[in-house]
Amino acid sequence: MSVRLLGTGAADGWPQPFCRCASCGAERTAGRVRGQTAALLDGTVLLDCGPSTPEAATRAGVDLAGVRLLLVTHQHSDHLSPAALMHRGWVTDAPLTVAGPPDAIAAARAWLPDDAPVTWVPVAPGERHRLHGYDVRVLAAAHTTGLGAPGATEAVLWDVTTPAGTRVLHATDTGPLPAATVAAVEGAAYDVVLLEETFGDRGDLAGEQHLGLAAFAAQVRRLRAVGAVTDTTDVVAVHLSHHNPPTPELARRLAAVGARVVDDGTELVPGAAVPRPAGRTLVLGGARSGKSVEAERLVAGEPRVAYVATSGRRDGDAEWAERVALHVERRPAHWRTVETLDLVGLLADDVPGEALLVDCLTLWLTGVVDRYGAWEPSAPDHAAAWAAVEAEVAALLDAWRATPRRVVAVSNEVGQGIVPATASGRLFRDAMGRLNAAVAAATEDVRWCVAGRVVTL
Repeated sequence: MSVRLLGTGAADGWPQPFCRCASCGAERTAGRVRGQTAALLDGTVLLDCGPSTPEAATRAGVDLAGVRLLLVTHQHSDHLSPAALMHRGWVTDAPLTVAGPPDAIAAARAWLPDDAPVTWVPVAPGERHRLHGYDVRVLAAAHTTGLGAPGATEAVLWDVTTPAGTRVLHATDTGPLPAATVAAVEGAAYDVVLLEETFGDRGDLAGEQHLGLAAFAAQVRRLRAVGAVTDTTDVVAVHLSHHNPPTPELARRLAAVGARVVDDGTELVPGAAVPRPAGRTLVLGGARSGKSVEAERLVAGEPRVAYVATSGRRDGDAEWAERVALHVERRPAHWRTVETLDLVGLLADDVPGEALLVDCLTLWLTGVVDRYGAWEPSAPDHAAAWAAVEAEVAALLDAWRATPRRVVAVSNEVGQGIVPATASGRLFRDAMGRLNAAVAAATEDVRWCVAGRVVTL
């Protein structure tokens, strides 16, 4: 079975021709151009056909002469070009079936003569059709066009099973998936999911009609929770616009939720190995470097997350309370919060399907030093107190190495500033550096955050 992505861009493509933003500039410099989203299955089924789709097929080195079934999601011009159907009719009288919402069918039909060899199939969510040997299910989309009759279906998503049994979900355009759609795909175990991700970090622009990166991650999580996305599903982000970060950064962000971005013209190979996030990740950085945000992104696609807050409460400290409140506000509702220094117990406790996010190791070490009163190197009992701290660090490292869980830990890099003026400050700086190095040595994925940018170490 062949899935060829003829286009992966939004309506205006990426880079946007009239735009000089950093994202468009980076894509132009790299020579990456994304046209309107469309996909070709087995050379026979075309999923959407915008004005740029026929030319995109030519650039990809394929032709559309074998297409016998066009599945249209909605009437917006980047998904349906009636002119392309007219141009097809100039060179062939081979039969074609066109399925889509009623208003899209009517718009396309107006461009062709009444005797054209085209079978028109208006559809609605919940229907199931057998078309040219393909099992086609119609799913609801969270998207409207304003072009249909009052109360009529204006946009759909497509669930297609090929004659060989490969199953593909084509989910664009849509906002957060309707509950009925998620219920309808339970247990689908798709081979390929093409899911829209239009607005990147500009979720404020997406509204309820499209997805940004955060909402994309949430939909992957929902699909994974019902068995529609599995560890072998190839999840590919499509309908991409310049509101996204440049492709290398977008690829890194998508990988955290088990998805990827590919170039226009890419042929997907269902059944190929799909990379999954590493078991252990350490995110390092200075103050306000973006390390906590990065850590939260890394577990955004997990079905369940335990957020481990090691800071504790600081009664009477208004600034600290404000910092904590900002962190709490960012956390999704399905996450649970655990306030504890007992990281060893959590790392050993294998809770199926639940990831750990530890924020942060710096405050954990602070709490441990507090516990044993080991701040003052000149104190008479300091050697014994510090030995107790080191025993806790050793136990943490053993648990980190042995944990079966998906775990992301945040830690501060405190050794790149000025030399602390106090002996206790220097003691902590050195201990924090040793802890970070030891955890990093036992970690598959180590990341360094600077000015909101992330570098893999």
